[in-house]
Amino acid sequence: MRSWDIFCTVVDNYGDIGVCWRLARQLALDPGRRVRLWVDDLASFSRICPEIASDINTQHNCGVDVRRWREPFAAAEPADVVIEAFACDPPANYVAAMAQRQPKPVWINLEFLSAENWVLGCHGLPSPHPTLPLMKYFFFPGFVKGTGGLLAEPGLVESRERFQRTAAGQARYWHDLGLPAPRAGEYQVSLFCYPNGGVGGLLRAWAAGSAPLRCLVPEGIATQALSAFFDTETLAPGSVLRKAGLEVRIFPFLGQDQYDRLLWACDLNLVRGEDSFVRAQWAARPMLWQIYPQAEGAHWPKLQAFLGLYCAGLPPEITAVVTRFWLAWNKGDEAGVESAWAEFWPYRLELQAHARLWSDQLAASGDLANKLAQFCENLLK
Repeated sequence: MRSWDIFCTVVDNYGDIGVCWRLARQLALDPGRRVRLWVDDLASFSRICPEIASDINTQHNCGVDVRRWREPFAAAEPADVVIEAFACDPPANYVAAMAQRQPKPVWINLEFLSAENWVLGCHGLPSPHPTLPLMKYFFFPGFVKGTGGLLAEPGLVESRERFQRTAAGQARYWHDLGLPAPRAGEYQVSLFCYPNGGVGGLLRAWAAGSAPLRCLVPEGIATQALSAFFDTETLAPGSVLRKAGLEVRIFPFLGQDQYDRLLWACDLNLVRGEDSFVRAQWAARPMLWQIYPQAEGAHWPKLQAFLGLYCAGLPPEITAVVTRFWLAWNKGDEAGVESAWAEFWPYRLELQAHARLWSDQLAASGDLANKLAQFCENLLK
């Protein structure tokens, strides 16, 4: 049996642990693997996986041994495969034990997702430790062949297809969330974003729209813009806010599987960071992505690189509309977002068809967990 250790530090609340938890669960599906997940913030973890207790240092869930990562780090036998998620640096005494182990573990730095061209040249490259007899390998998720692919559990596309073509299943989902079924002709939009000055523009556009729209928002998201637009401080789970044709419903954070189904059930998904961004692509619905903002504008080339890939199959006029909308949203341009919405949404049928084709294209490139497992097995031989 192969042992795997995944180290995760929670930086932006949910994205890092979201990716690591999906990876750990998928790896643990193989009975030939023993997976430990070391996490420094179990409270954030429990928001996306309610079965995780934030006050228990060692627990087991979905076939994964979950351990609280705290310093000083108690001695632990290094695994056959050690994954540091997003360059989080495993504990120094653990790395020292890795150097003493025979055979040496396979050490992976699971990198951030990027569509930039240089990823193809760096994926899988080794990097020797400066002082210890250890080699670290860089593993890059990606959207094209030659990269590590995206996380996608077995049967994901089939499950999504069953859900989206079955009205009864969707009705049960809304009921389980405590929400009424959508009204006839009403659009469903999920909103998950970082603080963004463009939210107010979208709310105005939605309220003034010719068709009713229901916006579904996790608690604690876009609170400033929602409070200002609806002139209320009541934004607790269960709150319902209405203005003209717009209805906003606030709900508690969902577990990953429930959140995935929310994305499947909506007509448009506004997502952020990495984990929800990837899941929106697997939802095969139109989407609007807010990339994680970085110092000195380092995120802009990454956003443009993804738009270049994603829009490659769209007609030029739709590509221009999508690009304007995404850029305005990421700049927090309230007026720009409001006017871009009026251009964007009339293309919803074309964008829906494109989203499905894009998902099929991603599926043909292979999934990250299997690619990672094969990469490590080749090194362990």
